[in-house]
Amino acid sequence: MRQETENRKEQIVLRFFEIIDAHLQDLVTEESGRMMELREISRKLYCSQKYLIEIFRERRGHHPCHYYVRKIIDRSAQLLTETDWPIAEIARKLTYDPSNFSKFFKKYTGLTPGQFRTNVAVLR
Repeated sequence: MRQETENRKEQIVLRFFEIIDAHLQDLVTEESGRMMELREISRKLYCSQKYLIEIFRERRGHHPCHYYVRKIIDRSAQLLTETDWPIAEIARKLTYDPSNFSKFFKKYTGLTPGQFRTNVAVLR
């Protein structure tokens, strides 16, 4: 029984990442117009938000929002690298106000989106 519980917990964690990846893709392709909340994700996983947080802290050492933010940053970096879309468009697709997006991105990467894009271009 314990092994089944552990397997279920790992399935929840892995499915969380799949849901986030799919949701971010839906935002980029404009199939969704708002950022999904943690409680919505937990519902899709058939567990409570409290349980989801507990599992993540136990299995990964951080709150699930930590990983949600990382996924948003990773997707932003990918769009900055692989497209020539204006930064404001990337921000809007990911449901951010452009000025807030720059602050958000810099907080987690140390660079503004423009600096990030320039640095990546120099490395190519």
